[in-house]
Amino acid sequence: MLIAGATSASGTAAARALVAAGARVVAVGRDSGRLDALAADVRTTDAAGSVRTEVCDLGDEASVTALAGRIHAADGPVDGVLHLVGGWRGGGGLAGQTDADYRFLEGSFTALRHVTRAFDADLRESDAARLAIVSSTALDRPLAGGANYAAVKAASEAWARAVAQGFATAARDAGAPLRAASVVFRVKTLDGLESRLAGAYTALWNADAAAVNDTVIDLSRA
Repeated sequence: MLIAGATSASGTAAARALVAAGARVVAVGRDSGRLDALAADVRTTDAAGSVRTEVCDLGDEASVTALAGRIHAADGPVDGVLHLVGGWRGGGGLAGQTDADYRFLEGSFTALRHVTRAFDADLRESDAARLAIVSSTALDRPLAGGANYAAVKAASEAWARAVAQGFATAARDAGAPLRAASVVFRVKTLDGLESRLAGAYTALWNADAAAVNDTVIDLSRA
């Protein structure tokens, strides 16, 4: 189980929930100190699973390829990815949507592309794989001051839906039932919803893959 961009409150909450459910979690991020803090926090829980960390620049394709090799050697195939790489920059109306801000925000989409490509075969061949990304309710009504942010989130959702179609096509071509699912979680803000996100991702394994593949779930709704 891979958490991409794990050094956040949401990453810690997801790691706790997954480890409590018995998963072997690989938490990935750029900051080794924050990863160490996450691992120490999660390891204090009484759980059947485990957590270890990997430092990686997910925006660099070669680094992600090397990461996949290390994970395969240490843990075997990956059967779950929770993509939490993100961030916010915006404001200033349309004129304030600078290229520098766009390039910063685009990093989350680039990381998603690299991670899903590196582990696509693992997920398609798994008996029960789940990929989830975190998007934004801002896509329901994009604002000029958040145009860069909404554009990147829209691209990320399109990519996640393409992954879902790939899962469905692979299952169909193999004459097998669909076992992998790609899901989009939308939030207005993750602040205060960290535990809800963690629970929602963990709960995906309780649902039939065909029922949740290529779906958008709004976690901001009670």
